[in-house]
Formats: sequence, structure tokens, C-alpha cells
Amino acid sequence: MKKFWALFFWFWPIVALWVCFAAPGRNWWFPSPPKSTLGHQIDGLFYLILIIVTLTFIGTEAALGYVLWRGATKDASGKAWFSHGSHKLEIIWTIVPAFVLVFISLTQLDVLADIRVLSKFPDEAKKGALAEVTARQFEWRIRYPKPGTMLMTDPQPGDLYFVNELHVPAAVPTMVNLRTQDVQHAFFAPKLRVKQDAVPGLVIPLWFEIEEAGEYELLCAELCGWGHYKMKARIVADSPKGVSEYLTRLEAEQNEDGVAEAPAGEESAEE
Repeated sequence: MKKFWALFFWFWPIVALWVCFAAPGRNWWFPSPPKSTLGHQIDGLFYLILIIVTLTFIGTEAALGYVLWRGATKDASGKAWFSHGSHKLEIIWTIVPAFVLVFISLTQLDVLADIRVLSKFPDEAKKGALAEVTARQFEWRIRYPKPGTMLMTDPQPGDLYFVNELHVPAAVPTMVNLRTQDVQHAFFAPKLRVKQDAVPGLVIPLWFEIEEAGEYELLCAELCGWGHYKMKARIVADSPKGVSEYLTRLEAEQNEDGVAEAPAGEESAEE
């Protein structure tokens, strides 16, 4: 039975290695390959940390199994050995993890700056926000500027509105302003690897570049109340021309008053 526990702890590193090699091809880590330019950087950080954690897990489990195996096969009649610890060992397993954590922190600084620091945003995105996304229990409200104008912080008379559907150009760096009307929410597009909290009282610029045209799920990743589970929307990536045509249609629908125009002949008769 003593040898069983040694083999038990040696078994799990083998499972861990198999999972690490098999998971990417089976989409166990992510719902799909990244669909945004920043997504590739995020995945790179994820796999870096995964490799470090996997190697650490394999090393500790192998060491634990070795100690158990030595104890299981040792002559029970031999003299016991007691240790009060090792200063060198304590220093080693303090410095090594500290070095690893500093390495991870320094590695992710450039990626974090690209995502969060406004001065690092692409020039195309810094030209101005395409839309304002306002989170509220339990929906996403989208505000676009009137076609041909810039988005202002405060709503303007000609602004266009929609709910739970954000249209953006594909293959173009795009910035949106994120805010919340009530509690804290989180703008999360899994396939784009985009996640940003919406904090009460703040207007947060958020940029991304979707590589391919298509529809992408938008979720709230912050527990925001009883209806959190249904706070879903979609991001529609289209050509710049397609987005312009969509905004033109949206403007026409929003300004529609329901009154049909009188035929030209009838207008003349009334006059």
C-alpha cells in the first residue's frame, strides 16, 4: 500500500502532460482560436504561465512520489533520520518562485500597456470612439454619433441608439467608450479575448481589432444581479462600408415618424 501512494503521485504528472498536449486541439482551454490581434498576445501569456505551472506541478509531484517511494522501500529496521531543515533549501525555494513571478510580471507589461494605456492605442483607434457602450441591468445600450460627426461624452440630439448589438468594422482598430448606468459590469468577448470592467462613475476607453468579419458573443463577466445570466449581446464585425450602411439604416429607422409621405399628385390637388 505504501508503494501505491508513490505511484499515485507519479501518475498525475503523466495525466498533466497529456492534457497540456491534447487540450489545444480539442478547444479545452479556449472556445476558439483568437479572433482579434490582442487575442494572440493574451493567448501567448496564457500558454507561458501554463508551461511554468505544468513544469512546477510535474517537479513537485515527482519529488513527492520519490520521497514516498524511498519511504516505502526503506528497511524498517534501519535507524531513523531527523532533520531540522535546510537554510539553503529554504533560500532556493523562496528565490526561485520570486524570480518566476518577477519574470511573468515583466513579460506581461508590454501587453498590458497595449491594452490599457491610451497613448499605446493604435493611431486609427485614437481618432475617436466609434460608439459608447453602456452596461445596465441587464442589457447593453449602444450609442453611436450621428453619421459624419464625432462621438461626444454627453448624448447629442442626432445620436443613434440600439440595444444588445454593436457593429464595428473588421480588420480596423476600433475604440469604444465603456460605462455603466448602475452597478459594476464587465465587457467580455471570449473569442476576442477582450475583457474590461465597467466601473460606476468612469468612462473607460477600450480598443480591439477583429481580424475577420462575423458575429461574436458579448457577455457580462461580473455578477451584477439576478438577471446576470441573460445579459448577452453580440458584436457584428463588417466591412467599413457595411458599418456605414448600417448606421444610415439605423438613422432612417430612428427618425421614422410613421407618417407616409403623400403622393406628389395629391399635394398638387390640395394646393
